[in-house]
Amino acid sequence: MRRRTGMFAGDHRARRTTVALFACCLGAVANGAACSGRPEDDAGGAGGGASGAGGGVTKAGAGGVTKAGAGGVGAGGTAGTSAGTGGSLSGTGGTSSGGEGKGRAAELAKKLGREPNFFIGMGNDLANDHNQDGAYTLGVTLDLHYAYMVGLPGENGWPDWNADGSFANILTDSADAHGVTPMFTLYAMAAHGEASAAVLSDSDYMGKYWDGAKLLFQRLALFDKPSVVHLEPDFWAFFQQQSKGDPASIQVLIHGLASDCDDQPEDLAGLGHCLVRLSRMYSPKTALGFHASVWAGAPADTVTFLDALGAGDADFVAIDMLDRDAGCFEAGVDSACQRDGDFYWDESNQTSPNFREHLDYSKTISDGLKKPIIWWQVPFGVPSATPGGTAGHYRDNRVHYIFGHIAEFVAAGGLGVAFGVGAGNQTFIDTDGGQFKNAVTAYFASPTPLP
Repeated sequence: MRRRTGMFAGDHRARRTTVALFACCLGAVANGAACSGRPEDDAGGAGGGASGAGGGVTKAGAGGVTKAGAGGVGAGGTAGTSAGTGGSLSGTGGTSSGGEGKGRAAELAKKLGREPNFFIGMGNDLANDHNQDGAYTLGVTLDLHYAYMVGLPGENGWPDWNADGSFANILTDSADAHGVTPMFTLYAMAAHGEASAAVLSDSDYMGKYWDGAKLLFQRLALFDKPSVVHLEPDFWAFFQQQSKGDPASIQVLIHGLASDCDDQPEDLAGLGHCLVRLSRMYSPKTALGFHASVWAGAPADTVTFLDALGAGDADFVAIDMLDRDAGCFEAGVDSACQRDGDFYWDESNQTSPNFREHLDYSKTISDGLKKPIIWWQVPFGVPSATPGGTAGHYRDNRVHYIFGHIAEFVAAGGLGVAFGVGAGNQTFIDTDGGQFKNAVTAYFASPTPLP
């Protein structure tokens, strides 16, 4: 178990979901079957979560979506690259010092080819036909669609699900067809479990890790349009704690494994800076973001740590509030929600925990790194005066609060919010009584401008 600290220490991350999803894909894809992007479907959670089409990522020719012409790589598996090692997409071109507003939300929105309005996105919603992923069924055009890229090449990770990593282009192309910017959560560091420093000095593991990371950016170069990559949620926080804030204290193998980064120190800082470099070299149209976990430590310490890793050279920071419905924890009957705490935040912001506290934390991160915030994997639950709920109908009030207070999220440095389930049996867009569909329909009729 990881150590949890701070006011929002009870918040779980996406990792428990995607570990289950990865386990599914290891078995299902290896046998030529579909692996759903919705763990409640794959894990067979009785009555759980949203219903709807299963399926999702599959091997080419295994009965799933393979989308002809999805940008296959050339002979020998080498994808094309984009020249140049330039500065960040947002034009910051350096660390967070002396930023004076550089890299802020409106600028990044425009560089992603979108109107400079507060973004609304959605993800972790894969259907068998990716043109029918949940985000595309709402009757409005969202800004972002995110999906996990889990596992390592050669181990039935995402690079193996379709030929030469073309799963990434299946998703970019379906997003593009719907007018949505594709977003990917790179979640490969958890392939052999989380919080273990041993894998960082394992040449086989790290060789595969670097190959997979580079491949993702090469596939996005083939897409050749704006995209978003969110780097390794939870991982940075585990090692912020283990290293006591000193990136140089954790060895990471880089030299000879990531040839583009042989000049980087072989430690956590080198890892972070190398990921930034690979993105800039191979996919300069990609916006890149590190993840700030609220349980990692004091927000000022997190700013210092992430800046040392290269977050000041990236484009945004991702933060999550809670990756499953508050009512799931209150009910206490689901194995994914066995933890004590107050998860249903006070909307009046009079008692703790509340949204104002979280927004203050987020603003400290945004101001410290001079980067806009994307709140990620926010649950879909519906407010209720009665704690708990049942599978697929657990209560939560984050959708309700966010759409009623978007100006507060903009003021905290926000670029946008991407909603999604983080565990099985959670409320989804087809079990929420239309709450999310109605909210996004009303929002996009009059979106909130970014400063």
